[in-house]
Amino acid sequence: MKHWVKAFRLRTLPLALASIGMGAFLAASSGQFNGGVFALCALTTILLQVLSNLANDYGDSVHGADGAKRTGPSRAVQSGFISLKAMRNAIILFSALSLLSGIGLIYLAFGWSPQVFGFFLGLGVLAILAAITYTAGYKPYGYMGLGDISVLIFFGFVGVMGSAYLYEQELKWEYLLPAISTGLFSVAVLNVNNIRDIESDKEAGKISVPVRIGRKNAVFYHWFLLVAGFALGLSYVLMNYSSYWQLIIVLALPGLIKNARAVKTHTESSKLDPFLKQMALTTLLYVILFGVGQVVG
Repeated sequence: MKHWVKAFRLRTLPLALASIGMGAFLAASSGQFNGGVFALCALTTILLQVLSNLANDYGDSVHGADGAKRTGPSRAVQSGFISLKAMRNAIILFSALSLLSGIGLIYLAFGWSPQVFGFFLGLGVLAILAAITYTAGYKPYGYMGLGDISVLIFFGFVGVMGSAYLYEQELKWEYLLPAISTGLFSVAVLNVNNIRDIESDKEAGKISVPVRIGRKNAVFYHWFLLVAGFALGLSYVLMNYSSYWQLIIVLALPGLIKNARAVKTHTESSKLDPFLKQMALTTLLYVILFGVGQVVG
């Protein structure tokens, strides 16, 4: 059981909850929060994240990215603690659980409205396919440097604006700012991971963004993600300013600055690894601060 729990990679869950948390806070600031929708939204998100982690463990082991030279935490399949067959079965199980939870969420939010139900069901199926095919399958898109775009879409646009729509049943374009902000911070978490694994990814033929542009440019790219992400969030606050409480998002700045410095100064992969978790937790903190500011303000 401990090997399965390790394969679930629980340290990635704060990042998954950050995007749907941002959507929930935005809805709450409009007085349209629903506890049942949030509970099912959180469950579906957690199941999808675990599915993605299991598929990543499986795919990287099959394609060789989790070789002996990889610096990050050892993976279950690569280490031999979980067989390929067992991991495939787990991927099928979590795909089914994610789908069932998603169907329950859609029904709770919209009832039986064929058009809306069909749209969100299709979106859910796409999320499941994206989680699986990031590193698994014949041509995993993560090996082509497309992971950053996928994270921005699913942790930003879909995660924030999609979850907000579940509460409000209205598409508000001003939510693009906090949605992209959260998405960029999520991409930054992936970028820390990819900078850490840059050498092992090169050998495995995994052309991540850092492999494609080099470590030096990947650091500048990381700074852009952090600066742009915070600037977009602050812009939304200033555009909707009504109370000084909304400015508490600046308390997330020390964590962002710490992460930016770490990516530049820590060239050893083992020293950079802790900052993957730190960036995920900083993103969650940012969302909580942003949300509290909006609700209280």
